[in-house]
Amino acid sequence: MNQNGYGGLQFKLSGIGFWVTLLAIAWLLGMVGLGWLVKSFIVILGLLVLTPIVAFLAFRWWLKRNLVEAPCPVCEVKSAGINGTQLRCPNCGEALRVEKGEFYRLTPPGTIDVQAVEVTAKPIEEAQD
Repeated sequence: MNQNGYGGLQFKLSGIGFWVTLLAIAWLLGMVGLGWLVKSFIVILGLLVLTPIVAFLAFRWWLKRNLVEAPCPVCEVKSAGINGTQLRCPNCGEALRVEKGEFYRLTPPGTIDVQAVEVTAKPIEEAQD
């Protein structure tokens, strides 16, 4: 049996041979009148490549505008959140809302939020009679 015959013929289209073959097929389709098929394939391939890139850049732009990094108003630990959302502080567990680049405490309606101030006290000396 002859192993060098046409039955064992294999095409190895790696490197430049692949591109030459692809170009030849596109040229033949254009000659036959199917150039629109080649152009459609190129447009679809371009969209498949460009769509994820544009989506990634748009997501980065949106995230840059809406991501807020600020300290918690209760425990002063810096954390991150997205504008217009609610979250819990990862350190103290306080419910927070994110608005205009800052964190605000979420309190039920009717709750008055005050800040305690530490005052140093001196003992009163008894009056001597």
